[in-house]
Amino acid sequence: MERTKKSSADRLYKAFIYVALITLAITIIIPVAWVFMASIKENSEFYGNPWAMPAGFYFQNFVDAWGKARMGDYMLNSVVVTALALVLLLVVALPAAYVLSRFEFKGRRFLNAAFMGGLFINVNYIVVPIFLMLVDGDKFLKDLVGGGFLLNNIFVLAVVYASTALPFTIYLLSGYFSTLADDYEEAAYIDGVGYGTTMLKIIFPMAQPSIITVILFNFLSFWNEYIIAMTLLSDPKGGKTLPVGLMQLTQAQQSAAQYGQLYAGLVLVMLPTLILYICVQKKLTQGMTLGGLKG
Repeated sequence: MERTKKSSADRLYKAFIYVALITLAITIIIPVAWVFMASIKENSEFYGNPWAMPAGFYFQNFVDAWGKARMGDYMLNSVVVTALALVLLLVVALPAAYVLSRFEFKGRRFLNAAFMGGLFINVNYIVVPIFLMLVDGDKFLKDLVGGGFLLNNIFVLAVVYASTALPFTIYLLSGYFSTLADDYEEAAYIDGVGYGTTMLKIIFPMAQPSIITVILFNFLSFWNEYIIAMTLLSDPKGGKTLPVGLMQLTQAQQSAAQYGQLYAGLVLVMLPTLILYICVQKKLTQGMTLGGLKG
């Protein structure tokens, strides 16, 4: 009798989970599919049934969004900012996480506590102080060399992105490195291999799934970030990233009623993230599960 009750409860629980997952999937898939369909519609089609299928494939929306709306320039800026921020982040975070998780030294607890505290600071709350620091830095450089370059600079924006992502990245990587057995390093040291070579050729390859997880999470964060980019790239004639450019396109196209260009711009923003997720999905799953296993 108890087994029957337990099996019935298990079936009900599984059914609830399946229904919840299917519902959540539908709430995500339908809006995304609708945006893709809307991006290939002509403007006249938007005044009828919004759920109607496109009459044809109107590729001119993407051409106009890429050229006239400058989404191509904005995408290039986003690629440069995201790639540079990821490189800077990994160059700093990987060795830092390895040292903090595998070695004992003075100040280790303080550094771990500092990075842990950084997890609870919302970057949006410190945008204004960052902006004021860069303004003061530009004033100092103007007095010193006659010109500043800290504001309206996509390379400085990449440095800010990498800096603000350090706490989360170090925390995630440290958690994985701490699960690895000491046997690998001890065997390498017996063979005369140094600390740096051990880190680069033994530990980092073993941590590949976790590193890919970090890259994907931070890629999504940098690619879709809006507030910092809008604040630091404030020059109307200067370069913009995709989210900032898309917001400007949204405001412009709503008044001009060019909805096809607007949704084509949305597709251009979403497409790289979808492609990246499809490419690294298997590694991402490994990275999320291996961190909890002891070596």
